[in-house]
Amino acid sequence: MLQHRLLFGTLMTALFIAVAVFDGWLDGSLTAGDGDDKRVQGTFLYVLVCVLILLAQHEFRRLARAKKLKIFYPVCGVACILLAGTRYWLQLFEVPAAVYLFFLFAFSTMGLVLFQYIRYGTSGVMANCGVNSFSIVYLGILSGFVIAVRIEFGLWPVLMFVFAVKSADIGAYAWGTLFGKHKFAPGISPGKTWEGMAGALVTAAAVSILFAASCDIMVWWLAGAFGCCAAITGQMGDLVESMIKRDAEQKDSAATVPGFGGILDIVDSPLVAAPFAYLFFVFALGRPIC
Repeated sequence: MLQHRLLFGTLMTALFIAVAVFDGWLDGSLTAGDGDDKRVQGTFLYVLVCVLILLAQHEFRRLARAKKLKIFYPVCGVACILLAGTRYWLQLFEVPAAVYLFFLFAFSTMGLVLFQYIRYGTSGVMANCGVNSFSIVYLGILSGFVIAVRIEFGLWPVLMFVFAVKSADIGAYAWGTLFGKHKFAPGISPGKTWEGMAGALVTAAAVSILFAASCDIMVWWLAGAFGCCAAITGQMGDLVESMIKRDAEQKDSAATVPGFGGILDIVDSPLVAAPFAYLFFVFALGRPIC
């Protein structure tokens, strides 16, 4: 299991770095400061996030089906893609973010109710519309903060964020496997231990400090604090998905990636950590919220 995690984790990391660096080269942010930055940033990263969202939504539908709930994939897929790209689309259209979100939520809600009526009538209206609304917020809104970090703060901060969160996952798994004895959430995820959490904190802090120093993002002590924040919120994200899987009585969201499970098992920690990372960058780097 650990070998599979290391192998496929390395491959996925390499793919993400390749996409992110190519994205930065394409829009000029890779060489920030030379005056050739394009007006539209983060296109390829947005495309990658959309692909992951659609795959994760498909797995979420499988978990919902185990509880006899229906996910309206066409409505949820479109809503999640548009919500994830909130900051991206605001580069193209001069529309206040609040107006964009209000109308998108309104039309998404009407779309869910209409789809429910056409396909299932009045059976399970509140349960189905409720789980669909949750999936839209969970996969759409939260992933939108990843795109917001990329566009507002640049290529290196978003790479620092992803590396900190995923290194925390690796540190938690490795330290928990080797030294774990004291469980801290047995009712949700019996495999999680305080020793694993310590490993997550140490690993994420070290990676963040190295990343910040190499790319001149922030001072070392702030980077260490960011790593700890990313580790804690990332592990919270893992627990959120564990709650969903436990309710659905499923071990993994799917068997897509050996050693990891499904796509939802991979993106669960960055999803919840993303809004906290965005706020941290806002206060640490002194940038205004758009």
